[in-house]
Amino acid sequence: MLANASPDLRQQLEALGAEAVEGVRAAPVGAVLLTDAEIDHTAGLLLLRESGAPIRAYGSLAIRRALTEGFPVLRILGSFCGVDWRTLEPGVPQAIEGTSLSAEAFGVGGDAPRYLPGADIEALGLTIRDRHSGRVLTYVPGLARLDDAVLERLGASDLVLVDGTFWRDDELARLGISDRTAGQMGHVPLSGPGGSLETLGRLERPRVILVHINNTNPVLLERSPEREAVVRAGVEVAYDGLEVRL
Repeated sequence: MLANASPDLRQQLEALGAEAVEGVRAAPVGAVLLTDAEIDHTAGLLLLRESGAPIRAYGSLAIRRALTEGFPVLRILGSFCGVDWRTLEPGVPQAIEGTSLSAEAFGVGGDAPRYLPGADIEALGLTIRDRHSGRVLTYVPGLARLDDAVLERLGASDLVLVDGTFWRDDELARLGISDRTAGQMGHVPLSGPGGSLETLGRLERPRVILVHINNTNPVLLERSPEREAVVRAGVEVAYDGLEVRL
């Protein structure tokens, strides 16, 4: 089961040793949970187009509209394997067919994808619960607001995989890459006034791991002061191939 489908999906599946097990063209994934309609999170769906069965996808109605009207991945797949769409209503747990898991979506702010300016679409966080073990994982790769409702949900989880995209709000401007700030791109930066690291470090129950880290973020450098600050806060930095058992 995938959380988003990035353009490097083929390499990810190869690295995991994922193989089709139910037929020549069975998709090696049972479902794809979408947190937004960004190209970086949805273009990988096209790599599953030769599946022998429709791709089961979970997401909000707004995400579905964006992937139909703006970046028409769903329409394209309709000419190949098709998509079995399951709508996630914010605040309503949705059973993931064929598993002991349920997914509950919640809004985390942000704006529409750049290919669909002005659209009414918000990024989602996902709380995944296992009804057998009772364990809870919350996944938020794009965190645009860190309000009380979001904090309460993170604090009630066993594991939090959370947005670590940028260290500074003006990170890209400092490097001459873009004049857009982290906030304008839908991400609360880790440091600075209102930064997320201090708040995440105060969470007592969950194990907190940063994901969705941009290659401009100095926390990726193991001996950097920024990495030291993350470790000091009791937060971890994810890496390719990381496995976690709950």
